[in-house]
Amino acid sequence: MAGSRLEKLGSVFTRTRDLMRSGVMPEAKKPLWYDVYAAFPPLKEPLYREPRQRYGKVKKPVSPILYQEDEIRAKFYEVYGNGPRAFELSRLNFKSTCQRFVEKYNELQKQGEVDDDKLFEETGKALLGEGIVLRRKAVGNVAQQEAKPKDPVLEMRLQAVLQEMQDDMQEQTSESTDVQKETPSAS
Repeated sequence: MAGSRLEKLGSVFTRTRDLMRSGVMPEAKKPLWYDVYAAFPPLKEPLYREPRQRYGKVKKPVSPILYQEDEIRAKFYEVYGNGPRAFELSRLNFKSTCQRFVEKYNELQKQGEVDDDKLFEETGKALLGEGIVLRRKAVGNVAQQEAKPKDPVLEMRLQAVLQEMQDDMQEQTSESTDVQKETPSAS
C-alpha cells in the first residue's frame, strides 16, 4: 500500500503516512498539510466508494429543447454566416444581426407571410431597407467554378507547363539515383 497510487486504496493522508513510516519519504520532505491534517482530522474519513447500481425504471433521457427561433438562427448562420463584425457584449442593449433578423422574421410572420423561404427572403430585404446589409456566404460549388480558368487556351498552356515541370522532376530524381549507384558509399 505504501507505493500504491490508486485513489481507491486509502486516502492521501494514509498513503503519505505509510510512505513516511516505511522510510520512502523522509521526515524533512513531508507535505505542509500533513501536520495540520494530523492535528485536525476530518470527522468522516474521505474514502473512495463504488457507486451502487440502481435498479428499477430507466429514466427517459431529457429530449433536446428546440424553439422556432433556433431553426431561423440556424438557417441565418447557414446562409449569411457570422457577419463582418464581432459581437459588442460590453453594451447591455446590444442586439446581434441574427437577433434583429429573428425579430423581423417573427414580425413579418405575424403580418401574414406563410411560405418560410419567401418570408426568409423578405426579412432580408426588410433589414436592408432599415440599413442592415446582409452578405451571403460563398457557396463551395460557386467558389470552385470561379477558381477554374474560363479560357480553354490558357487552360491548355497551364497543363503543358505543369507537364513540363513534372517531367523535369522525374529527370532530376532519375539522375540523382544514377549518381548514387555510381558512387557507392563506404561503410
